[in-house]
Amino acid sequence: MSSTMSNTAKIEDTLREKIISQPDMILDDQDVMRALIAANEKSMGGNIVDLRGIAMERLEARLDRLEDTHRSVIAAAYENLAGTNQVHRAILRMLDPVEFESFLRDLGGEVADILRVDEVRLVLESVQNEDDPAIQRLGDVLSVAEPGFIEDYMTGGRNVPLRQVTLRQLQSGADQVYGEAADWIRSEACLKLDFGEGRLPGLLVMGAEDPHHFTPQQGTDLLAFFAGVFERAMRRWLS
Repeated sequence: MSSTMSNTAKIEDTLREKIISQPDMILDDQDVMRALIAANEKSMGGNIVDLRGIAMERLEARLDRLEDTHRSVIAAAYENLAGTNQVHRAILRMLDPVEFESFLRDLGGEVADILRVDEVRLVLESVQNEDDPAIQRLGDVLSVAEPGFIEDYMTGGRNVPLRQVTLRQLQSGADQVYGEAADWIRSEACLKLDFGEGRLPGLLVMGAEDPHHFTPQQGTDLLAFFAGVFERAMRRWLS
């Protein structure tokens, strides 16, 4: 064997001493460890089953899955916290006005902006005609519908349980709810409102151009909380 081949087959003394003095440097390097394991398996031959290597691969795969799950949980927690803060700020802004007209105007303005929705509409069931000047003065946010409209709208006319909050995707919005904006509404949140005994129900609708802004798979706890606060604010105005 030549001296050249002998030198290449051995680790240089300085590198060898460094590895011996700092073995963690090798153990912490995943690429180096994989190369060493692969070389070890190659030296053992194809007929030998390396159970330790198999176990290490499985543990490594499990660790990767756990890390992915951990990242997903953290991301979901931050998203929930951001959503909670968003709803809290919208509620505080909603409670600021001291007049009903300002209350409705802010609902379709700053409150909608805080919630990051394109349209907000309040539908009240009433026998009063929506062409009444008093109703028209309140702007585009408010519309009046005949008794029974809200249940039909939320269930789509089907015989299904009526939930407080319904999230869904649309081909287009309803003209009676959104008016001229109906054509570009692609998803909405419908919040059923209870104004107390002896009063007809109401409906708060949030519409978005993004078809994925509201989907049936999303949670509804925050919107149900928002609906509860809105009901109480409306009872103050109705009284």
